[in-house]
Amino acid sequence: MSGMNTLQDLFEDELRDVYDAEKQITKALPKLIKSVSDDSLKDALNAHLEETRGHVERLEQVFESLELKARGKHCAGIAGILEEGSELIGEDGSDAVLDAGIIAGCQRVEHYEITAYGTLMAWAKLLGHKEALNLLKQNEQEEKAADQKLSKIAESSVNEQALSAGEESGEEQEAARGRSRGSSSMR
Repeated sequence: MSGMNTLQDLFEDELRDVYDAEKQITKALPKLIKSVSDDSLKDALNAHLEETRGHVERLEQVFESLELKARGKHCAGIAGILEEGSELIGEDGSDAVLDAGIIAGCQRVEHYEITAYGTLMAWAKLLGHKEALNLLKQNEQEEKAADQKLSKIAESSVNEQALSAGEESGEEQEAARGRSRGSSSMR
């Protein structure tokens, strides 16, 4: 590419960025799926992994519709968000608390993608790329649906379980302090 001189140049650059992002997510999701304990979360992430593979294919169709070679450009934004999320994998702690953290990380990814697709759709519309616009819109709608599904899982069970886990460990700590106080006062 010979620089950023036109909206078309910028559109193609952003397209390569989101293409790389989707590929990074495709690689990261299986590890996340293995690490979660909540079944509904595991199912949602498995379904989204399949959707993400479809997003990659749709983006390849977008490139094709523009007579471009499908290639990515390293997406540092998604790399950073995924790196933060992967820090939770392998942490010791309550399953529910870790699941709540993983949901938060996944939603950061979804919001990043929703924003990227929104921008690409606006530019595709201006540039008259109708086929690209329709394909990008399908990806954006699936990202929004995934975000809503994650919110529902968090709000219907995982966040409450995470809250309870904190209370339980607090009670255990309180009981342990009581036991140590009790034993020291017997001296």
